[in-house]
Amino acid sequence: MTDEQWGLLSKIINGEKTEQLPMGFIIDCPWLPNWYGIKIIDYFTNDDLWLKANLKAINDFPDVMFLPGFWSEYGMCTEPSAFGARCNFPQNEFPHAHKIIQIEDDIDRLEIPNPKTDGLLPFILNRLKLAQPKIEDAGHKIRFAVARGPLNIASYLMGMTEFLTTLLIAPDKAHTLIKKITTFLKDWVNLQKETFPSIDGVLFLDDIIGFMGENEFCEFGMPYFKELYGMDFSVKFLHNDAPCSVSAPYLPEIGVNLFNMGFEVSLAELKELTKNKVTLLGNLPPRDVLANGSEEDVVIKTKELINNLHDKSRIILSCGGGMPPGVTTENINAFIKTVKRG
Repeated sequence: MTDEQWGLLSKIINGEKTEQLPMGFIIDCPWLPNWYGIKIIDYFTNDDLWLKANLKAINDFPDVMFLPGFWSEYGMCTEPSAFGARCNFPQNEFPHAHKIIQIEDDIDRLEIPNPKTDGLLPFILNRLKLAQPKIEDAGHKIRFAVARGPLNIASYLMGMTEFLTTLLIAPDKAHTLIKKITTFLKDWVNLQKETFPSIDGVLFLDDIIGFMGENEFCEFGMPYFKELYGMDFSVKFLHNDAPCSVSAPYLPEIGVNLFNMGFEVSLAELKELTKNKVTLLGNLPPRDVLANGSEEDVVIKTKELINNLHDKSRIILSCGGGMPPGVTTENINAFIKTVKRG
């Protein structure tokens, strides 16, 4: 993000109104490589192609804030790899991390990784170090520390069904696992911030929140997210594009001030649920409209999104979730033009 974009983001989070509704998208490996014209494996293994793909996006769409911006990642394998998960990397499909916890006792034996040395994390930081001069030459800075959230990582290490079952039948074991992952995450995001002093935002991505009832979220989610979002960052960003009605009312208490959701709940409803204390990034249907719809569909649905907003403060227009595979330049431009017209 540029200094101007970062300043704009800060103003929006503080509730200041802007002349034009701002726009932003989360972009990473599901969309960016194929949009740029390369395979996902090339995006992961060639630092020059990774940088060029990101630079093309910011240059082609200068009116859009791309969040977190120059995201150095290896899909869902990023954090599980540090715990020792076996990872598959197909040529042009999303990578997959295999579970390593087979029985509950494996949780007690699980070691907390060192983010300086373990898994793919050193490669992630080194890619950013090598790219930093060119990123800054382009007028941008590395602004966010990024990680999957503790529940998301637990579901990969254990399997989603097994993890959610453990919450109910062995809650002590579940807490042990989540505590270990939370300790690791604090080390990981702090290392990112120490490595790049320009970082003043943190993004955690965790869809497992959406598969919990309120009681389970309050016991197994909320205390750990409060710990993570209690760290010293100005922008505290959460992505959860699974159902969010249960967790949304707790976001201000957790410390979240920027939220990217799915599209099932309207922005107006979310404003009520969060008491308008959280900036909302969303929420055009990503697959059915932005990716699979025509330019006309994008225009119509974007107008509906804008017209349904009675209060346009603390809003950044986007899709509901990250940029999905297959979104064309034409559809993005249709979205941008429609927002500009208001």
